[in-house]
Amino acid sequence: MLTEVDAMQFVRDLVRRQSAIVLDQGKEYLIEARLGPIARERGFESIACLVSSMHGKPFGELHGKVVEAMTTNETSFFRDVHPFEALRHVVLPGILAKRAAIRRLTIWCGAASSGQEPYTIAMLLREHFPELKDWKVKIIATDLSAAVLLRAKEGRYRQLEINRGLPAHYLIRYFERQGAEWQIKSEIRELIEFRELNLIEAWPLIPEVAIVFLRNVLIYFDVETKRQILAGVRGVLAPDGVLFLGGAETTMNIDAEFERIEAAKSSCYRIRGKTGRT
Repeated sequence: MLTEVDAMQFVRDLVRRQSAIVLDQGKEYLIEARLGPIARERGFESIACLVSSMHGKPFGELHGKVVEAMTTNETSFFRDVHPFEALRHVVLPGILAKRAAIRRLTIWCGAASSGQEPYTIAMLLREHFPELKDWKVKIIATDLSAAVLLRAKEGRYRQLEINRGLPAHYLIRYFERQGAEWQIKSEIRELIEFRELNLIEAWPLIPEVAIVFLRNVLIYFDVETKRQILAGVRGVLAPDGVLFLGGAETTMNIDAEFERIEAAKSSCYRIRGKTGRT
């Protein structure tokens, strides 16, 4: 059986190989928290026993479950608030004005997790931009984890998740009570297309988009992987499109093709020298 140290390194290597996410030394507590429930569920006495059962074997169902557990990230409705204010007051009015003739809007959430971010955007569109009811609107929500996407598609949330950032009037207007949980109404769910996608692999399913949300994702990758992902974003972002990153993330010294722009109390990024519409 692997030692605890070797088991932790096996997990780091597995996650790095499959997702490019870097689990630094000192993140053992995170591995324990994420994999402990899987070990107990599978009847293993410890995480070392769980990992030992995978060691030396081809990538299988259990390997995938471990990777998904380690790559499921924190999320909430209206997380950090300011980017959504910038979207509402600055970014969307400008983009919609330029697209008034074609009446089409596509937004991509590149790390959808359990769905709170794309649903927040969908509710914001419905709440503040009623003219979009006559537009072709699509929000593409992708994530590495098939399990978390399945939950996101259902749009069902516990009260604790609802309490984290969701304004009361949004709950009243866009959710329905389902036993001990709340489910987002179908009119909002229908705006979103959930797809499984690994950011470090090919992106064959992403069309040209006007807005990209890739928040709190790049922090988990090394510089070369960040460059690869940002280059991919440039490949799908419309000439006048906008990229939102997390508050601790930047394109500076990583991808010189992007420039930072101020938007309300937040900031976002656009491709340098491209402001037209295709």
